[in-house]
Amino acid sequence: MLYLAQVQKKEISGEISLQLLACQNSDETWAMLFQETVLTLPPDFTQNVLNEGMLVLTDISENSQVLHIQTATNWVLELVQKYLTTGFTPDFLQQEADKAEGWRQSLTLQSQELSRRLIEVEPRREQIQN
Repeated sequence: MLYLAQVQKKEISGEISLQLLACQNSDETWAMLFQETVLTLPPDFTQNVLNEGMLVLTDISENSQVLHIQTATNWVLELVQKYLTTGFTPDFLQQEADKAEGWRQSLTLQSQELSRRLIEVEPRREQIQN
């Protein structure tokens, strides 16, 4: 599973750990992790390019073993380019969600009205046929 994590280093021991911040769901969406989860990297995991506070994308197995780590810089820049430069702000997304909900409710009411009219028309049709 893919996670967004922040690198933590203990100065005395030189131990490197990852604080997991978010995980990717199966449908390509992301979920924030609110419970603090920290994975300590094994000493043989040589990643000299990991600096304190750095954001990384890490692939972690089901048994919490770190399989791969890469810097999240390009991933973050891609998000900024795709979404934040085109005006996709949280307020804009909420407004769009509210509009969609309004349309859904409107379509539901129209469907109910059409069903009611069909129920009214059916007896009339039978009367005319008779």
